[in-house]
Amino acid sequence: MTWEKFEQLLDTQTYTPEDRLVIRRAFVFAEHLHQGQKRASGHPYFSHVYTVASSIAQIKLDAEAIAAALLHDTVEDCGITQKDIEREFGVHIAFLVEGVTKLDKIKYHGVERRVESLRKMFLAIAEDVRVVLIKLYDRLHNMQTIRYLPPEKQKRIALESLELYAPLAYRLGIGELKGQLQDLAFPVLYPEEYLWLKKEMDARLPEGTTYLKKVKPILEQTLRKNGIVPKSIDFRTKHYYSLWKKLTTYDMDFARVTDLLAMRIIVKNIEDCYQTLGAIHSAWRPLPGRIKDYIALPKPNGYRSLHTTVFCLGGKVTEFQIRTQEMHNEAEYGITAHWAYEEAGKPKKGTRVSGDKLSWVRQLKDWQKEVGATVDGEEFIESVKIDFFKDRIFVLTPTGEVIDLPEGATPVDFAYHIHTDIGDHMAGAKVNNKMAPFAHKLLSGDTVEVLTQKNRHPTDDWLTFVKTSHAKAKIRSTLRKQAILQTHLDPRTSKKTERFEMYITARDRVGLLKDISAAYSFFRISIQNVSMNTQNKAYPVILIYFEGKDEKQTGKLLARVKSITGIEAVTVKLGK
Repeated sequence: MTWEKFEQLLDTQTYTPEDRLVIRRAFVFAEHLHQGQKRASGHPYFSHVYTVASSIAQIKLDAEAIAAALLHDTVEDCGITQKDIEREFGVHIAFLVEGVTKLDKIKYHGVERRVESLRKMFLAIAEDVRVVLIKLYDRLHNMQTIRYLPPEKQKRIALESLELYAPLAYRLGIGELKGQLQDLAFPVLYPEEYLWLKKEMDARLPEGTTYLKKVKPILEQTLRKNGIVPKSIDFRTKHYYSLWKKLTTYDMDFARVTDLLAMRIIVKNIEDCYQTLGAIHSAWRPLPGRIKDYIALPKPNGYRSLHTTVFCLGGKVTEFQIRTQEMHNEAEYGITAHWAYEEAGKPKKGTRVSGDKLSWVRQLKDWQKEVGATVDGEEFIESVKIDFFKDRIFVLTPTGEVIDLPEGATPVDFAYHIHTDIGDHMAGAKVNNKMAPFAHKLLSGDTVEVLTQKNRHPTDDWLTFVKTSHAKAKIRSTLRKQAILQTHLDPRTSKKTERFEMYITARDRVGLLKDISAAYSFFRISIQNVSMNTQNKAYPVILIYFEGKDEKQTGKLLARVKSITGIEAVTVKLGK
């Protein structure tokens, strides 16, 4: 952990002598302050900040980011103040250190703390993305040494890494970091599943590796015949956690996973990408529907590549990935592959993401204003997972504009993404030139056209199938204006009724819904709508919309529902 060794990481074309001087000052400063401190592993504490800063240097962030990485734990652990950092290293580096320190203060347990952690993370991304990049690599090293912590702390940190940091790395386009964080969290949270998968992989990988080694020279010969000289050909193994998630959707059938191992071909330009695809298809028959062009239609996080799956040697199903070196760098390092920042306005405005590839970053503040203040803690967490961290799809407008939506989105989500008025007056939808139901689940590559009529308006049943919190918020707003969800007069009684929402967590069993319905019937309360979240199959969450006359009646209903066998928790709140 010497300066001489660290300096070797600093590329001479990237870092000027002045940059090196700043980084060295931070190195010496941090090394002195952490003197004598030990980590839970027994290693010197400075080894942690050294590793984090090394990662930041390897992805070639600027000198300020490297210095901040070296200093990021001094304010918390060494009795140094923010003013001390500013006096020694200037406002820019102090700004970054303060940002990382803020993210460190809140732990990820309890709903409200999880919400606050997410809000602060989003604010940090919007202000200066370097703060989050430092924090991501800080978390990576903590996960690499997690075995030295008590079991409960391991689980909390692993869960946070899996639910927050890994998806965030993916959204920033840093695929390799996402995979590492997931694979480190996997054995902590699912030890039995991890051991089973590792045993299966240990048995399957040698055979797969031997097979791809046979494919490689034949592939090289095929490309040469077509005048293509690749920069490199290798193969990659699917990350364990990603593989396990795919297997859970395939009934744990390895035969249905075609990308356990995949050949990766790096060529010099885009033209060679498509020529390589043609050459492979001329040699081996492709599987229908398994050609994916992420060059023409990049993934929302900027990922570009051509994927194809073919019946290769001996009819064995094999995946090929074709990309340029630039695309490969983007896939591995995401936002950092095209590092750009604004000199003017730092540090208050900070370093921002430029271009359209990561436009979701600039949407974060608007999203929080629109959605964050209107929902409770659990709903906020679920909304952000869906709106920003869930697997994404891209669909097209009739004019060819690419729209980024979460997996499972519907034409109604698409309509509200385009404009509120289009969603509010939606009368129909065409998907790939065919009429489709409003609740139809869109797929990547679909072309969507929304049909509108001035006299059409949303109905509350839309809330049962739309995916994005943006669409839900707009629908609720319009319904409130129409007095559908607000307090109104019941024409039969001329008495005020109010719309309520009841959230029930229960142990699943036969007859559960029948017993709940009986409780409502006992008080002559009409159920307007029911939806169910079965993510936890053993303990589903049931949401019931109903109209009640007053809080006293609703309180009696609440008590009766709580007494039903298998009910774990019940909450009621006014509808929105």
